[in-house]
Amino acid sequence: MSQSLTERAVAVLTTADGRAKTALSLAHAEAWFAARAAGAALPVGTASPPLRPARPAKPDLLAPRDVPRRRPGSPEGRLALLHAVAHIELNAVDLHWDIIARFGHIPMPPGFYDDWVKAAAEESKHFNLVCDALERLGSFYGALPAHAGMWRAAEDTAEDLMGRLAVVPMVLEARGLDVTPNMIAVFQKAGDPQTVSALETIYAEEVGHVAYGSKWFNFLCGREDADPKEVFHRLVRHYFHGALKPPFNEEKRAEAGLPPDFYWPLAEPEEAAT
Repeated sequence: MSQSLTERAVAVLTTADGRAKTALSLAHAEAWFAARAAGAALPVGTASPPLRPARPAKPDLLAPRDVPRRRPGSPEGRLALLHAVAHIELNAVDLHWDIIARFGHIPMPPGFYDDWVKAAAEESKHFNLVCDALERLGSFYGALPAHAGMWRAAEDTAEDLMGRLAVVPMVLEARGLDVTPNMIAVFQKAGDPQTVSALETIYAEEVGHVAYGSKWFNFLCGREDADPKEVFHRLVRHYFHGALKPPFNEEKRAEAGLPPDFYWPLAEPEEAAT
């Protein structure tokens, strides 16, 4: 019998090495879409994912306050910035497979799985692009310590699909739309066109991931005849720790289906955000 999509998701989640995890992720995504194209979709099934995904021995994971701060204008700072992006992308691979594995028992249209499998494949590509950039610059993923709190949102929303959609794509990934243009500018100034190209790819595709979150969040609100804005505000206040930080990339957020009246009421004052 064909391995179910949720079983494949768990296989990714339980693979520790980053390059091996992303290779498996890309292989399972290819298998899913090949079966869909052949009119013989893989079964979604149900599975029991781990509370936390497998991780490599390095990087050392530290509390956010203990992760060293480095100026992004220096070579060391640029390496630290790329290392942080690689860590975010690896977590994103797991987050997108986790939403499939953890919520397979909730009836959803096939397009839901298409979107998150596609997002997981793109995050896998992003991780590899950033690892390639690190290695080109003489470093590697695992060379520096990383943020230990990246999985907290997944644990907090492990039993709440709407909460997961609100906090992960619609808050955390939307934050990426706000900060990535400045990262691109850092590497443009440094004269590193290959890294700029990688970050531009990530920036373009992350809009789609935020849009998937918004689309399926609104779908579930419609299923429950609930006001999406009110539900979003309630869930973010419940699950997200702290206020949202302006300035916001309002153009890209709008492109992803996030109107300003969703996020501005949750923002801290701009003078406090600087």
